[in-house]
Formats: sequence, structure tokens, C-alpha cells
Amino acid sequence: MEVKTPNSPTATNGFTGGSSMDKIKKKKFWNTQRISIIAGSTLLVGFIVYQFFFADKRSKLNVEQDKLTVSTVSKGKFDEFIVVTGVVQPLKTIQLDAIVGGYVTEKLIEGGNMVKQGDVLLKLENQNLKLSFLQSETEASRLVNDLQNTRQSLKVARFTLQKTLSELDFQLDQAKDAHERNTKLYKDKVIPDADFLKTKREYERLTKQREIEIESQKYQEENARMQIAQLEGTLASTQKNVNLWKQTLDNLVVKAPVSGLLSSMNVEVGSNISQGQNIGQIDDLNGFKMRVSIDEHYISRIFVGLTGSMDFNGKEYGLKIIKIYPEVKSGRFEVDMEFTKAPDLIKRGQSAPIRVQLGQPSTAVLLPVGGFFSESGGNWVYVVSEDGKRASKRNITLGRKNPEFFEVLDGLQAGEKVITSSYENFGDNEVLEF
Repeated sequence: MEVKTPNSPTATNGFTGGSSMDKIKKKKFWNTQRISIIAGSTLLVGFIVYQFFFADKRSKLNVEQDKLTVSTVSKGKFDEFIVVTGVVQPLKTIQLDAIVGGYVTEKLIEGGNMVKQGDVLLKLENQNLKLSFLQSETEASRLVNDLQNTRQSLKVARFTLQKTLSELDFQLDQAKDAHERNTKLYKDKVIPDADFLKTKREYERLTKQREIEIESQKYQEENARMQIAQLEGTLASTQKNVNLWKQTLDNLVVKAPVSGLLSSMNVEVGSNISQGQNIGQIDDLNGFKMRVSIDEHYISRIFVGLTGSMDFNGKEYGLKIIKIYPEVKSGRFEVDMEFTKAPDLIKRGQSAPIRVQLGQPSTAVLLPVGGFFSESGGNWVYVVSEDGKRASKRNITLGRKNPEFFEVLDGLQAGEKVITSSYENFGDNEVLEF
């Protein structure tokens, strides 16, 4: 016989299937599982909507901020200038060019020494010049002799005319007396017609001969005077040639045209130099200028009278452009700038940076110069956010530039911070996160 325990289900109230009085419980709609599913779905939909409509889809790049240069945009005076390098040169440099050619027989002063005006620097030899000088002198001597002979001939011709006229006048007086006497006798019918006509014709012949002799002598004298004038002109030209050849021979002795420093002498004894060849130069040390090389980009903005300045031994010295050399070599051209007051200790050949002023200062928004320009071309920059956690790309417009600042025309405000170091490693990313 099976014994039933009180805890056995079959022993409860004597029924094995449980009590008919137990209540049936309803299930809750908002149970934990359902709430979890709905919350998760809502979050998912919200995330999708955010990503689709509101999320920042710009490309991003993480960078190390300490490796960047961040500059602050400011507002201030924009001074438009360029910095160029100038080399000290004498204000005046006299080039020594050979006036005549020849070979060097003696070199009296070497380059690098001070010279005084008139000091002999070189002595040359040229046999052809000496021969030409002698020929010119000989021609001048011949012309002098011809002139003297012509003048002497004119004097002789004058004496001959006087002698001839004296004889003709004597004969003419005799013929006149005879003609006048025969005229009276002919009127008195004392002499025949033949005697009268004979004395008349003789008188008329001598009178005509005297007139012819005077005209002939006049022509000879005019011709002689013309020859003398021509000879005098030729002689004057020849004497000028002689003097010119003499000066040319004098130029075989090369002298210093001015006092100064003989900075170079490019010939040696025995060398042959040609006419016009440069043999050295003399620097006038009474003043200095700066020879400045400038990029051809600025050639349209450089003009005589433009000012600049340079620092020398802690002091600033003013300069002014006095000459522009328009020839462009390797993308650069040169100008000469004169000191308003030259430094005392400056020397030829020294170089120094010079600020050349291109325009008047004006107030502008300023962005410091940096490596960013090579990548962006100045069309955009990375602007740092106010919280300093990121930098975003922004389009800007730049104007003028000096060695320190860009002039900002649009896109930036004073006080904003901009990455001005190189953008080479940033690619096309629009946002940099620090």
C-alpha cells in the first residue's frame, strides 16, 4: 500500500490535477522585452535620420597640433614693400678703355692702389701709329711749302704787272703825244692820211693792250688767291690731323682720368690690347650706391625716385632709386639706389637686405605669411574652431603681400586663428581634428 505524503501533489485535497480555484493571470503589453525592442528601433531610426540629414560628412584627418603653426588674423597697418639684396658700389665708376691699341711695354701701378688724376698707369707701343704721324707731318710740311711758293708767285706776278704797266704807260704816253700832234697836223692838212692813221692805231693798240694786261693780271691774281685759300684750308685740315695723331700717340701713355681707387688693372707687360678694350676701372670713393637685383614680377611697379631703407650697424639709412637697368636676366633686373646719407664704415662689395617701398601704408585685415600658400594658392585656409579641437577648410580672397603679411580681402575676420604652416600632408581633407 502506497503512503502519500502531505507535500505530494497528488495528496492535495485528494486531487492530482490541482485546485479548481486557481486564478488565470493576463499578460502585460508593455513588458520589458517589448520596450527594449521599441527603444532600440527608435534609436536606430534616429541614428539613421541623423546620419542622413544632420551628420558632418566632410572628410577628416587626425593631426598633431603641436606640429602645426597657428597664426591669429589681425587688423592693422599694411605696409607694402619687398625685401631685396643690394651690393655696395661706388657712386661713380670710371671704366678705363684703351683709346688706342698696342702692346704693353710698362705697367707702373697695380690694381688695388689709390691713384691721383694724371698718374701714369701704363705705357704702350704702336709702330703703325708713329708711321702715320710721320706721314701726316710730312704732308703738312709739303703743303706749307706749296702755300709759301704760291704766295711768292703772287708777289712776283704783282711786280711783273707793275713793270709791264709802267712800260705800257710810257709807250702809251708817247703814242698819245704823237697822235695828238698828228691830229693837229692832219686837221691843217700838213700830213697825209696814212701818217695820221698810223699814230692813231698805235695809240689805240697800246690803250687796248693795257686794258687786257690789267684783266689778265686780275684773273691771275684771283686764281692765285683761290689756290692760296685752298692750300690754307688743306693745310689747316692736315695740321688738325697732325695734332690728332700727336694726341693719339700721347694716348699710348695711359693716365688716370680721375683720382680714386684703381680697383682693377686687367693687363700685363707684353700683352697686346686692342682699341676700345677695357683695361681696368677707377672707383670714386666720394660716394656709394647700392646695386639691387629685383624679381621681374615687380618691373612695372619700379620707377626712378622710389624710396627704400636698409639697416647698417644698428641704424637705418634711406635710399632712393636713381637708375633702372631694363634688361632682364634669369628673371631679374637691376636698379641703382643712392643713399640720402651713406654710412661711414661701408665698403665696396658689402651686401645687405633693403626694404623697397612699393606703396603707402593702409589699414587692412592681416594674415601672416606661411607655407600654406604653396598648396592653397591663397584661395583657402584651415580655420581653427572656437573650441580649438578642429580646423575646417574655408575659401578666402587675398590681396597684396609683403614679406610678413597677406592682405585679406574676404573670408576672414580679425581674431580668428588659421593654420599657416604647410598643407602638404593634409591631402583633400576638409576637416583637421586635433
